[in-house]
Amino acid sequence: QEHGLPAETFWRFVADCEVGEYPNVRRLFLPMQCMHCANPPCVPVCPTGASRQRSDGIVFVDYGQCVGCGYCALACPYRARHLIHEVQWYFPGGPTPSEAATSQPERHGVMTKCTFCLNRVDAGLADGLKPGEDAAATPMCSVACIANAIHFGDLDDLESPVARLIKDRGAVQLLPECGTDPSVYYLTE
Repeated sequence: QEHGLPAETFWRFVADCEVGEYPNVRRLFLPMQCMHCANPPCVPVCPTGASRQRSDGIVFVDYGQCVGCGYCALACPYRARHLIHEVQWYFPGGPTPSEAATSQPERHGVMTKCTFCLNRVDAGLADGLKPGEDAAATPMCSVACIANAIHFGDLDDLESPVARLIKDRGAVQLLPECGTDPSVYYLTE
């Protein structure tokens, strides 16, 4: 895993849904994660200011300031926040070599969430790369998706590949009635 998350902690999970009515039923797999909302309800409720939004729209948690109170998790309509209570290894008897190498103790007892791999985005931008077009500057979920179903890019650049994809193929945001204006879109077909 890119972020060394402990067992039972997932920043992205896939909801398995059935849509339609018999005999026209189909299965829909809906990946869920932090939506990096334009109006994130998780940010203003944080009593320590650990939940923040960058100028590029990425919402993140400052682990050094988070006290793990969970207010942000309660405010998030997408259930995208996770508290790592204690380290849980995948196998009894301690960590595997991979787990030991990627474990991040600073995340224990604090809220965690998808970061859109801001470390990759920032490193790529510093090297003059374009997120969503250059793999080294793009979130790992998008780079690693074997179905090419996850796209990333600059929504403000109307000529960017991701903005054109949303416009040309039609896309929806989840829970628009919440007024959060999520940055994650779902292509309908």
